[in-house]
This record gives sequence, C-alpha cells and structure tokens, in this order.
Amino acid sequence: MADELRTLSNKSWRPSSLFEVPWREHAELIAALFSGALVLFAWIFEGSLSPATYITLHIIAFIIGGFAKAKEGIEDTIQEKELNVELLMILAAIGSAAIGYWTEGAILIFIFALSGALETYTMNRSQKEISSLMDLQPEEATLLTEGRHEVVNVSSLRVGDHILIRPGERVPADGAILKGESSIDESTITGESVPLTKGKDEDVFAGTVNMSGSLTVEVNKPSNETVFQKIIQMVQSAQSEKSPSQLFIERFESTYVKVVLAVVAIMMVLPHFVFGWSWMDTIYRAMILLVVASPCALVASIMPATLSAISNGARKGLLFKGGVHVENLSHIEAIAFDKTGTLTKGRPEVTDAIFSEDIDQRYAIQMTASIENESNHPLAKAIVAYANDMDIPLTGVEQMNDVSGNGVTATIDKTEWKIGKPEFVGKNEAYQFESGIAETLASQGKTVIFLKKSDRIIGLFALKDTVREDTRKAIEGLRKRGVYTIMLTGDNPMTAAAIAEEVGIDQFIAECMPEQKVDELKKMKNHFNHVAMVGDGINDAPALATADLGIAMGEGTDVALETADVVLMKNNLPKIVQAMKLSEKMNRIVKQNVVFSIAIITLLIISNFLQVLDLPLGVIGHEGSTILVILNGLRLLKG
Repeated sequence: MADELRTLSNKSWRPSSLFEVPWREHAELIAALFSGALVLFAWIFEGSLSPATYITLHIIAFIIGGFAKAKEGIEDTIQEKELNVELLMILAAIGSAAIGYWTEGAILIFIFALSGALETYTMNRSQKEISSLMDLQPEEATLLTEGRHEVVNVSSLRVGDHILIRPGERVPADGAILKGESSIDESTITGESVPLTKGKDEDVFAGTVNMSGSLTVEVNKPSNETVFQKIIQMVQSAQSEKSPSQLFIERFESTYVKVVLAVVAIMMVLPHFVFGWSWMDTIYRAMILLVVASPCALVASIMPATLSAISNGARKGLLFKGGVHVENLSHIEAIAFDKTGTLTKGRPEVTDAIFSEDIDQRYAIQMTASIENESNHPLAKAIVAYANDMDIPLTGVEQMNDVSGNGVTATIDKTEWKIGKPEFVGKNEAYQFESGIAETLASQGKTVIFLKKSDRIIGLFALKDTVREDTRKAIEGLRKRGVYTIMLTGDNPMTAAAIAEEVGIDQFIAECMPEQKVDELKKMKNHFNHVAMVGDGINDAPALATADLGIAMGEGTDVALETADVVLMKNNLPKIVQAMKLSEKMNRIVKQNVVFSIAIITLLIISNFLQVLDLPLGVIGHEGSTILVILNGLRLLKG
C-alpha cells in the first residue's frame, strides 16, 4: 500500500515531476472511480445481464482498478526480491473471483485503488511547499553585457555576472547590489512582512521582490545554490528519509506477508480435515483470511502522517530533513544553544554613550561616527548606525589609520582623535573616566571603547550583542516542557553570565572553542537520553553533527544549514517549542494508527475463524481501516 510513496520519495527530484505528480494523482483516482462505477453497474443490473457480460464487466474493473498496483507490486518484488502488500491484495482479489465472488474481489480492488490515490494525494500535499517555492523563483533574468540588456535563462547565470532587476520584478539570483537602492520584500525568505531598504554592497536573495528602485546586482551564487534551492533540497531530503517506526514497519512487512501466505496455504487444506469444513468453506475462509490479514492499514499508519507533519512544518518555517527528526524531536531532554546569532542578533548595538559634562554630545557622536565610517569593523558599523538613528550628519575625515586589534586614529580639522581599547587611549585615564563607569558597564557583558580628543578622554561607547526579542519566550517555553537549557559560547565569562541571566538559561559555559563545544555535547549526552544543539555558524557545525538533533538558524552559514537536521527558516526560536508539539502530535497519531490497525486485523481474523465474517464485510473492514488511518494522518496538514 505504501510502496508508491516509497517509490516517489526515493526518486531524484526533477522539475518536470511537479507536472507529472498531479497527473498521476488524477489518473489513479479516475481509474479507481471508474472501476467502482463498473462494479456498481454490474451489481444493480445483475439480473438483466448475461453471465458472460457480468463476468466481463468485473474483469474490466479488475484490470482498470488494479493494473497500477499489480504492476508496482510485481516490479518491486523483482527489484527488491521481497514480497509486498500489493501482491497480497491482488492475490486476494483473484482468489475471490476464482471461487465465484466476483463482486467482492472487484470491491477489494476498488477500495485498494482508492486508498492508493489517497496516499498519492498525501505525497502531493507534502510537495506543495516545493511547488509554491519554485513558482516564486523567476526563470529568466536580464543580463548586462557591454552596455546591452540580454534576457537569459536563470540557469545560465554564472558567479560574477551583472544583472538588472527592475521595480516590481522578483530577484532571479542571489547576489550583491552594485548600483541602486530599493525596498526589498523578503517575506518569502524570512517571513518578515516589512520590506527592507537595501543599497550598495548589500545582499539580495532569489525569490524576493524588488519593490521600488532599479538595481544592478552581481551574482554571487550559482542558480542551484540559492537560498530557494537549499530549501527545496532540504524538503526533498526530508521526504526520502524515513523514521525508525517507518523503517521497522517496512522490514516487518515482507516477513508478515510471507507468514500470511504460508498460513493461507495451510488454511486452504487443514480445516477441511480437522474441522470437517466443506472444500468451498475452507477455500472461502482462506480467501477472507488473505484479505483481512493483509497489513495495508499498518503499513499506511506512519508514512502519510510523517509527510503531513513535514509539510505542516515547512509551511510554518520549520524544515525537517527527514521523518526521523520529526519523530525524535519530542524526546529531547536538553538543548545547547550557541550565543552569537542564535540567542542574540549576532550584531553589536550601542547601549550607552557617556561623555564629559563640558562636551557637546552630538558633536562627539558626529566625530566618532565620521571616523568609524571609514572602518568595516562590526563595532564601527554599530556606532555609525547609532549616529544615523539620531540623524547626526557625518563629516569628512582627513586621515584615518586602523591599528589592528586596538582601535583607530584620525585627524579632523587638524585635531587628532583616538578611538579604541583602554590600553590604546591610556589605561589609567580610561578606568578613571566618570568615576570608573567602564568597569560597571563591562560587568554587564558590554564592550567598552573610548573616545580621546588630543590628549584627553572625552567619552565612551558601550556596545552589546543584544538578545533577540523572542529568546526569553523560547527559553521559558522549553522550561515549561522540562527541557534543560545550556549556552555554549566563545565569549568571556562576564559577557556569558550577563546574557545567560538576561534570557533565563539554566547553565552557561564560556570561552568554548568548536572542539570544546563538541566535548560539552558529549558530556550532556551522558546525562540526558536525547540532546539537541541550536547554532548558526561554521564553528557550530561540529556540535550540530554531534548532537542527537541539530537545529540551525535560517540566516546561518551554509555549513550549519547543511549539517543541521532541522532549520528555523524565520530565525524564530519559539518555533522549537511548536516543532516539539508537532512531533508529539505526529507520534500520538502514529500510535493511534498502529494500535487501531492491529486491533482491526486481529478482530477480523478471529471473526473469520469463528465463521461469522463474510467476504464483503472483510473487504470493507480491511480497506475501510486503511482509509481511516490515512485520513487520521492527514489531520497533521492542518494547524
């Protein structure tokens, strides 16, 4: 029953399959309904049809409804050298017809084909996110070559090519802006509804929308490595990977089918001699056993639910790289977090600006920002952003020298300025400035840099990598679930302590190198059964791979995204709790399906041995339970 899903999920992804799958879905459904209509017609007009016509209608219904499943079952048996449910059901239908129960056999084929079409529908729904994303990425781009505009296919673009993106167009490739400024709608990537204003040297992503100005962009990634393509590849990978439960069912299926066929063979002979049943009753009961003992419902208990959960997660910005990760997420007992870019925004911001009483603050900020504007250092950019937020204009700098690792010197209007560490501007004077306020700020986990004019320190800036707005909410949500949280960071203990206290994390370990993060993960695994790691950087990749479950931030590095098992596309940490709830719901539905399907099979088998079950009821009970477990799994598509 589930082999079609397996076949689809194991095939390499091709864009053309986006058009093939819907056609196959409708073909299966049409074939199933047509075979059902033939059976209904033959049943209603049985009295007025000749025996030959009556049998012919059923044979046609058998062929139309069962051809796809019979072909699939035979091919899989030859390829994998293992018996499967498809063959079991075809044998049951043929056996029913062989003893004169044409209608029952045809009904079995009809419901079997209908449930197969329903499974295909589940697969198509799980691929819906891929289809919608591919529709968002343009197929053509305007290439700029020696003053000419040439429309080319996106796949032909190369790194270094210059492309023109007009207002209202979607960005065809990942790249950096060379010329122009515009508002970019990045909701398809980040989920943020407010457009961002971007200008020279800033990155744009394929699939986003250029809303206002015209942009010239230099392509910096091949078309098959864009953010969109990575999303598609991760969802595709998730569909092909199977959960432990699914793998167990698949291993169990072949053995179970062999046992059923052996028992049916015995059943066709033994009751006649042991219980005195007639040969007709003996064969009839054997055919019913062949129908009701087939594990169709059991096989369909897991895969539709898993695919539905993956689709649901993708719609909410949660990309699972396999059913195994959806299943395991609810078992997590402890989570380790990287700090920078995960718990925090990953970029410093000015939190305090303190100046001598006799100094004009706007003037001091203007001088500092004008000098720092010449630097690419993250702290320098933060100060420039701080000045911009205060609408303080910048002025020209005559000369600026970057003293690596210490600070900068500059000359403005023949006045010498220094910006940097205490040791760079004068350690004693720095720590005495404003009654030693620097030490208090440093104890709060802030980085302090000083501003010196000529031979006097006139101010300081305190900067900090600020915590994400939703970090505390995420940590609180995990604590309510009984999940232990720990922060692993390369920062100094003072900064780490301040961040840990602010977000409410259970424990922190500072000054961690990448290999130390791995060691700490291994220690955690000795104390907890299932451990997860959340990170975004290259240095987090080893820890992400070591953890039982790696979770990457969507804005993280390519290495982190590829190493992780789950990706938070919208960088929304509270989504971890949502993902755990989705995992719990999926596991609960799978358990419901497995228990229900085993109970139904057991009940039908016992009823058959007690001779209180006829073939039509056996068909309805067996195939009806299969459809019910699939529909139960489809509930995960909602919410």
